[in-house]
Amino acid sequence: MERCADITRKTKETDITARLVLDGAGDGKIASGIGFLDHMLEGFAKHGFFDLTMTVKGDLHVDGHHSVEDAGIVLGSAIKEALGDKKGIRRYGHCILPMDDALALCAVDLCGRPYFAFDCDFSVDRVGDLDTELVREFFYAISYSAGMNLHIKMLSGINSHHMIEAAFKAFARALDEAVRKDNRITDVLSTKGSL
Repeated sequence: MERCADITRKTKETDITARLVLDGAGDGKIASGIGFLDHMLEGFAKHGFFDLTMTVKGDLHVDGHHSVEDAGIVLGSAIKEALGDKKGIRRYGHCILPMDDALALCAVDLCGRPYFAFDCDFSVDRVGDLDTELVREFFYAISYSAGMNLHIKMLSGINSHHMIEAAFKAFARALDEAVRKDNRITDVLSTKGSL
């Protein structure tokens, strides 16, 4: 059975459609109107072996905030829906990922309870056409809409492009580990019996 989700979210600020396949080949087709976000989400798909198609039409004449935050909400909702009852998944994932000067740590728990910790300081306000402060908003939105405990910490880094890209790739690899099926897990990985 394919673990996938189709999500549509339409507000006065954004109109977003997305399809996520957890057991994919790493194929990303993203059109958000924010080129650097497209690049990051294509990297997320590639390095997590997810298939992700996402189209974002947002009020970019205002700024990128609504588009980026709502893209995070939609991606988090897609992750939650594609996981279903979470039976047989590893639940936890982590990655320490280097990218040139940047070294990013990401840890994920698909526990059903949102919690978000983000320790990354960027030296510039923008990378391409993405406000760097929106990186935190994006991952926060994923955490809360997916019901995911998500920690991202930049262990070192100088170049903001490298740091953001390392965070996205580390998240992809940690999530790939967490959603992976394990034959030893016959129900859900919790003493409570549910996630």
